[in-house]
Amino acid sequence: MAIAEAPQSLAAGEPMARPSRTWAARLGIIGPAVVIAVVTAACFLGPLVLPIPEPVGGDILEASLPAFSSGHVLGTDGNGNDILSRILHGGRSSLIVAVAVNLLGLGLGGTLGALSGYMGRATDTVIMRLFDVFIAFPYLVLTLAVAQSLGPSQTTSILALAFFSVPAFARISRAATLSLCERPFMAAARLCGTPWWRVLLRHIAPNIAPQLITFGMLGMGLVIVLEGALSFLGMGIPPPAPSWGNMIAQGQASLSATPMLVLWPSLILFVTVLAFNLLGESLRSRWSER
Repeated sequence: MAIAEAPQSLAAGEPMARPSRTWAARLGIIGPAVVIAVVTAACFLGPLVLPIPEPVGGDILEASLPAFSSGHVLGTDGNGNDILSRILHGGRSSLIVAVAVNLLGLGLGGTLGALSGYMGRATDTVIMRLFDVFIAFPYLVLTLAVAQSLGPSQTTSILALAFFSVPAFARISRAATLSLCERPFMAAARLCGTPWWRVLLRHIAPNIAPQLITFGMLGMGLVIVLEGALSFLGMGIPPPAPSWGNMIAQGQASLSATPMLVLWPSLILFVTVLAFNLLGESLRSRWSER
């Protein structure tokens, strides 16, 4: 009779620890993703399916109603506007700005960064020195200057915040491309005479996408905060159109009497930003193990 082999120790093989780590990693991705999906669906679909009034043009006779009032789940503000409706429409504006800014950064910054890292020499010098000029300016001052000169609007918020997004994506893309260029298959592509645009599309873009997506998830939370700051300062989305930032700004005038006007938008902003940050960190940890 053959003698059965002794079972491996936990310290040697670690077979028992992998399932828990795997489930923890999946939960770290699924949990924040579900929160983001729920917030996004609520902001874009909620006003279409829920029996809530418009976010502006409320009845002044229903001003400052408490939460769970008839027809107003979260109450109303000082102008009689439904708070839940304003939060959902404001979230829609904030998410649109965040997505647009990150798409600009990913498309323009990611492309220029990959081109800079792959081509090198004069191309790399020109592109990166140009971005260094933008980065050299105090970012908050530059953003406020752009927003002030163009006037408060959603488009202004997108353009102002893109001054941060594009150079940041370009640096991430360039660093990932430089590391990728040391791989043997990249040398083989050069030796085969593959055109540079084909190398960028077929070899570089798919391999640097995880780093850019991870940075984009972290950037979503940051852009939402910055958009809220612009709206808070009156340089983002102008009232009476709602955004989380200008709702907080308007609510601070009556903070002691009606703190919920500030608490509700602050809470949903906090939860959304936290979910994007946790998702970005989980994706970074997951892809760094591969």
